[in-house]
Amino acid sequence: MTRAVILAGGRGTRLRPYTISLPKPLMPIVDQPILEIIIRQLVKAGFDRVTLAVNHQADILRAYFGDGSKWGVNIDYSLETEALGTMGPLKLISDLPDDFLIMNGDILSDIDYAAFYGEHVDNHRLFSISAANRIQQIDYGVLQVKEDRLSSFEEKPSIPYLVSMGVYCMNRSILDRIPSGRPYGFDHLVLDMLASNLDATVRPHEGYWLDIGRPDDYQRAIDEWPRLSSSLGL
Repeated sequence: MTRAVILAGGRGTRLRPYTISLPKPLMPIVDQPILEIIIRQLVKAGFDRVTLAVNHQADILRAYFGDGSKWGVNIDYSLETEALGTMGPLKLISDLPDDFLIMNGDILSDIDYAAFYGEHVDNHRLFSISAANRIQQIDYGVLQVKEDRLSSFEEKPSIPYLVSMGVYCMNRSILDRIPSGRPYGFDHLVLDMLASNLDATVRPHEGYWLDIGRPDDYQRAIDEWPRLSSSLGL
């Protein structure tokens, strides 16, 4: 059984006022909620069990997705009674398999979930992080200084960097590092792994990725969905 955990318990404060009446994962992208799009992608990728880690407006999510039979997948729920961050909710799920996918419930991407998961399992990795390329445009001339003297100059440089996409694969052994009963996020985990010299593998994704966190991002997702949905075959 191929298992995925979707983090769907956030309050979506950056998307207000849209999220006053709806949980962010149920925000519609044209004609279907973002979380439904994700579940359909996971089913297409061969995942047959999905656990929704819920908190805020959990009853609405349960009412919409039910047991998952509508999409041909087994959906169950893990309820947080307090906010536990991105990794803390995993400690509430007692039957996680040796390897599983974890992801945020509010992203649009054309990532190949099956390939990402398969690569993680086949290479016996502890923690795999999908990453997107981004470019930071500096709007000023940048000075490099050595001992009070100008050593180089670059006018309005562009700086490439990688960001976490909110899609991960984890080996169950990592759960031992996650504390129970208190917030513990992705940031805590990777810093802990770095301090302990544990390998976390980064897999860059060259395709589409959008984190629907702000009203501008949400509108962009709606505008770009017709093209993306065609490429995904959804």
